[in-house]
Amino acid sequence: MAGVRAKYEAKVASGALTVDPVQLEAADLLDGLAERLANQPKPGWFSKPEPVRGVYLWGGVGRGKSMLMDLFFAQAATKPKRRVHFHEFMAQVHERLDVWRKMTDQEKKRSDWRVKSAGDDPIPPVAKQIAAEAKLLCFDEFQVSQIADAMVLGRLFDQLFQRGVTVVATSNRHPDALYKDGINRQLFLPFIKELKERCEVLELVSARDYRLDRLVEAPVWYAPLGAESAAAMDRAWDRLTLGAEPQHCLLTVKGRKLEVNREAAGVARFTFEELCARPLGPIDYLAIAGTFHTVMLEGIPLLSPDKRNEAMRFTGLIDALYEAKVKLVASAAAEPGALYPEGDGSFEFERTASRLFEMRSKDYLAQAREEIDLDNLSEN
Repeated sequence: MAGVRAKYEAKVASGALTVDPVQLEAADLLDGLAERLANQPKPGWFSKPEPVRGVYLWGGVGRGKSMLMDLFFAQAATKPKRRVHFHEFMAQVHERLDVWRKMTDQEKKRSDWRVKSAGDDPIPPVAKQIAAEAKLLCFDEFQVSQIADAMVLGRLFDQLFQRGVTVVATSNRHPDALYKDGINRQLFLPFIKELKERCEVLELVSARDYRLDRLVEAPVWYAPLGAESAAAMDRAWDRLTLGAEPQHCLLTVKGRKLEVNREAAGVARFTFEELCARPLGPIDYLAIAGTFHTVMLEGIPLLSPDKRNEAMRFTGLIDALYEAKVKLVASAAAEPGALYPEGDGSFEFERTASRLFEMRSKDYLAQAREEIDLDNLSEN
């Protein structure tokens, strides 16, 4: 099977990518990891498995981190293996911890995941489950912003590494900047130290902002709705994600699950019905804005008083994206100023239309996304 570098060079040859020296360096790094994994000796009867040192790719949005990790994941021979958005992984971890805590002592004793030396600590049995499901864990969008995650990560990953799990991750932050200014961050520092020991860290730095290039090289608002705008949205998705594989992701919002059916490389793709025709509120839109740097929204219809609830949700969504400087690519029935042409509510919508026009400007597209405190989301 062709390695990461070979697949990358094929994309360059096809015109899908422009060659980038740092991306080539990352491809070689990942190919080296794939080779070490393929040649990893099997542990003996009485010896613990030794994890192969993984890779942590970090840098600004649009650098191709997720695309490179996808190329690596597809050809990595390790089994079982898993690629997952980091938010979804941590949501599942907390669910498993909660399930273990609620089990009776007898249920714990009978469980296949029991770790005799762990006592009542739920982390070792949960780590045992995860390690059984994946010897190679590939995390997209590795970021730590919630205290609940920060307080379990160190011990969880220490257990995973002891069980021979290798980690590959992409992130917008250097490990030293994870959970920056977080509550009780000093308790998180040992995890950062171990992460750097267990992973080779490489920054995908570039003088060019490739994400901005890809945003401004084509429109970000497509109207009217139809086959042409649908095809344009597909092209925008391919352009912005660099062909990274779309993934499903679950966000946890105040104990509720918010499904993201399509996300890749920090870009989330939704239909208008998914975000505005369901009873979602400001807190849900803030969670989306705090997780993704770009949102693609398809099928925005003409709005009117009989769609007032949908219009109010749409306004709430745009407010959340605008305040966080999240980029919007959309297909709609009309230009922003004509989306809500008349009737009760049309006057109030003028502010939203103004923001939509501003969000198409190069000045807006060039701004960095604002951080959102996901620990303290509120409806206000």
